[in-house]
Amino acid sequence: MKEKWHLNLPNALTLLRIFIVPLLVAVLLTQPKDWLGVPQHIFGVAIFLIAATTDWLDGYLARRRGQVSSLGVMLDPIADKLLVSAAFIALVNNQLAPAWAVVVIIGREFAVSGLRNVAAIEGVVIRASRMGKFKMLVQVITIALLITSMHHGGPPVTPYALPVYWKPPAFWNVLKHFSATHHLSGLDVKILLYSAGRAMMWLVVVSSMWSMYGYFRSFYSSARRGVPGRRPVSRPIPDEEEHNVVYSVESSR
Repeated sequence: MKEKWHLNLPNALTLLRIFIVPLLVAVLLTQPKDWLGVPQHIFGVAIFLIAATTDWLDGYLARRRGQVSSLGVMLDPIADKLLVSAAFIALVNNQLAPAWAVVVIIGREFAVSGLRNVAAIEGVVIRASRMGKFKMLVQVITIALLITSMHHGGPPVTPYALPVYWKPPAFWNVLKHFSATHHLSGLDVKILLYSAGRAMMWLVVVSSMWSMYGYFRSFYSSARRGVPGRRPVSRPIPDEEEHNVVYSVESSR
């Protein structure tokens, strides 16, 4: 039992990701433009990418070193949800992400987590899917683009993009300006990054809903088939957002 809860290197990286979340929120929501001499948006995106990298690194090290533990299985999905949710909420506060999309994304996590708890009681195990991994990758790219586009704690604005800076016309206004002047200012680059991030938000929402649909469909199919001798699972089930493949656990021999 002690070995299962041992604080090894993979688990330490997972905990580091959790502890980075308050720092990330502080960087994105406080007024100072510079942190340790580094611009707010650069420091923020660096912190976020470091935290996102630990998500891949802790799993890789746990498998390579044979250090998969109950503590890691429990903490890893919690750390992922905290990081992504905190980043999206901070972006909404800075008017960099639409609130409705963030509500859908976070609401999806609650819905899937709730159904996963039901699956655990029914003795059903959920395995990772490619769509879930793709969704996580898209989320990381989207958040990184939007943080990088931050200007003085909010969206980038230029005189010729001011009326609709957050909509597609701003993107075309920047391109027209570039075609006429053959020059892109720092704000122009941020608008292009911001436009790309806002476009990627649609992909995040679609991939989130699609992976949730696959999860519910697979669980429902398994529940309808039913498996004799199925029993509740006695060990923790990975509560990761990338799961939608379902199978039943046979009764112990």
